[in-house]
Amino acid sequence: MFMNRTSSVETTVGLASSEETVASRSDACASSSRHIVNALTIDLEDWPIAVLGPQHEISGRVVENTRRLLQLLSWHHVRATFFVLTRVALRFPELVQEVHAAGHEIASHGHGHELLTTISPRRFEQDVRTSIEVLTQLTGQRPLGYRAPAFSIVPSTRWAGPILADLGFRYSSSIFPIRHPRYGIPDAPNAIHRWANCDLIECPVATVRALGRNWPVAGGGYFRLLPGMLARGALRWVHRQGRPAVVYLHPYELDVGGVSFHKDEGLSVSLRRHLTQALFRGRMEHRIHRLLECFTFTTLEDLLRRNRIQAGADRMSHPEQASAGQHRGAAGAVVRASLPRS
Repeated sequence: MFMNRTSSVETTVGLASSEETVASRSDACASSSRHIVNALTIDLEDWPIAVLGPQHEISGRVVENTRRLLQLLSWHHVRATFFVLTRVALRFPELVQEVHAAGHEIASHGHGHELLTTISPRRFEQDVRTSIEVLTQLTGQRPLGYRAPAFSIVPSTRWAGPILADLGFRYSSSIFPIRHPRYGIPDAPNAIHRWANCDLIECPVATVRALGRNWPVAGGGYFRLLPGMLARGALRWVHRQGRPAVVYLHPYELDVGGVSFHKDEGLSVSLRRHLTQALFRGRMEHRIHRLLECFTFTTLEDLLRRNRIQAGADRMSHPEQASAGQHRGAAGAVVRASLPRS
């Protein structure tokens, strides 16, 4: 059972506080960062389908990896948002129910992990509808959030936002505001913002602005490969900009021998991919412990609720209650900023 972390709400730019949780954190971490509530998100997917392509089968390693991550979260009394790929849910329905029973938010990662850049809007809608049906049946609750496979909402797939809004989603966490060969919208806002053409809130994963561009720091391989002090320092930089950080992890990042296992099972994995995907997995468990000790996390649903951010709103509820005037301008930008139009 998780501690109740919803006792206090501060309406300045996601800087909601949780005194009960802060008191339990290590004194070695910066107290200012521990007072800021961030969102921890998990992409519940299996490595072959996530990295090598949707044609691959779901392996049983996703169960063990996810349960290891659940143990880490339970140890630190942290609730997270799990973006569940429903091909995994159909193969291992008890795993999704276990995550839900542990108090975590269940959101959608789609069904087949087909990149939006490779499918039509109609096929996308069918895929997402399938995921909604599966998750609702397993948990009894309709998912409020969605994350596109491999952050594949890019300039050419902005059509996805109105579809998600029409399907009843409250928020998306699908846009990576960076420049990358496979994904990203580099000129998208790096704070939580409202889509310009539909009632959908976008919650981008955290980036750091330097040398005229945004740099990824907040999860996945970036979090695994960057030096730990640099990654934690980057999150504190985000806090100094008056924003909470949205961080993402994959259960398979904990699977030290996973890439070799799949290769031995006959999957074709290049040497370069093997190195980049397997490097430093052995230190991920310690690194996650350190992250959860130094920062306070909750679900995306709870983060939006704490800060009174609602789809369709053009401002925070009751912004006059913000206690620190220096954050008011940034607070308005969180919701009023909109995606650049195509």
